[in-house]
Amino acid sequence: MNHIKSFILFFGFLTLAASCKVKKIDSNSYPVSHEIWNELLQKHVTEEGVVNYKGFQKDSAQFNEYIKILSSSHPNDTNWSKNERLAYWINAYNAFTVQIVMRNYPTLGIKEIKNGIPFVNTVWDIKFIKIEDQVYDLNNIEHGIVRPRFEEPRIHFALNCASISCPRLRNEAFSPDRLDEQLSDNVRYFLSNPIKNKLGSDKSEISKIFQWYGGDFKKGDNTVRKFIDKYSDVNITSETEIDYLKYDWRLNDQLP
Repeated sequence: MNHIKSFILFFGFLTLAASCKVKKIDSNSYPVSHEIWNELLQKHVTEEGVVNYKGFQKDSAQFNEYIKILSSSHPNDTNWSKNERLAYWINAYNAFTVQIVMRNYPTLGIKEIKNGIPFVNTVWDIKFIKIEDQVYDLNNIEHGIVRPRFEEPRIHFALNCASISCPRLRNEAFSPDRLDEQLSDNVRYFLSNPIKNKLGSDKSEISKIFQWYGGDFKKGDNTVRKFIDKYSDVNITSETEIDYLKYDWRLNDQLP
């Protein structure tokens, strides 16, 4: 039965990856400032990642100004460094996630926001993101750009899906010059949160993120266990029993 579940999960992600492919485009843009986003995050997001969506709505003019900045400049390999591109895409994913929640607020959770065929089309398939002349959905950014082009497992703890079990929405913008530090800090914070992971040397209950994207953590000699061991204070070994916690999709404007 476990083999069947693993195959279904694997096949599902293959299908998702195929449907999210994004072609590289020609753009002459230059890196943008994330200062406005940083100000809004510090104002409306707690250190724990609880989001004040009403506050974002009140500051919609400033928020929309940042969206215009994102929409005007598509990252490219010529004028942008790798860190500038990755910081852009993380900030963009998080900002556009906040935007679609704002448009549908109040809501019990992001999965309640739907468009199209029930159980087929999800909030992550809604084409509402315009960057230069390209139109994307959230899946395009995560699975068509960030995961395949950067191959950085720590992004799974930087991209926020507006839910309690998700990694926190960091209350500062990701910055190219501090990106490595911020990514590692988000991983450590996520692993130390007892709501999202319950770590122990003998037995650990971990986030389903490690199950859904297990392959992203298995590069070379790396494994999910080694990844967790590297960023946590708990000694995780090949003998540690692993189980997965139920995912809480309630909106991240509240705590359990």
